[in-house]
Amino acid sequence: MTLPQDITKLQSQMKAAVQEHWKAFLIEGILLVVLGLAAMIVPPLASLAVTIFLGWLFLISGIAGLALTIWARAMPGFWWSLLSAVLALGAGIILLARPVAGTLTLTIVVGAYFLAEGVSTIMYALEHRRELSERWSWLLVAGIVDIVIAGIIISGLPGSALWAIGLLVGINLLFGGISLIGMALAARNAA
Repeated sequence: MTLPQDITKLQSQMKAAVQEHWKAFLIEGILLVVLGLAAMIVPPLASLAVTIFLGWLFLISGIAGLALTIWARAMPGFWWSLLSAVLALGAGIILLARPVAGTLTLTIVVGAYFLAEGVSTIMYALEHRRELSERWSWLLVAGIVDIVIAGIIISGLPGSALWAIGLLVGINLLFGGISLIGMALAARNAA
């Protein structure tokens, strides 16, 4: 069980660490902003890069999973572990062999995710509108925006595969970088 004094101590240690290394956070933030803007300027290249990166991740995890599964073949769940490793290996090979088709598939998955997220957010907002008082409308709007994004992505297929993933990753990198820059500058000023 974490005690309040432990939390206070942890918070002060975190604050000290951020203040001590604010330059590293600033550099990382600037790098993320630059990468985010690049991804937003050239989303087809960013989409392809994300697909290839995921392909390598699946390939490496599949190889490692296969090796570890064979090494520990006496362990319970061998066949499930083997299946998981083979699927990861296959997904990696497919994404690396056909990255454009992989980008299309990933875009469909992202569109379906935004659709499901939008519907569930709207349902949550409607279900909890009494408890959330006037703030439930923000959730409702967020759900509607998710559905609109899903509609744009899905209705634009296959053309949206060229820009959707790259643009979304670029926006994520941009805002992540901006938040790190803000945190670094606040830590510098507090030091």
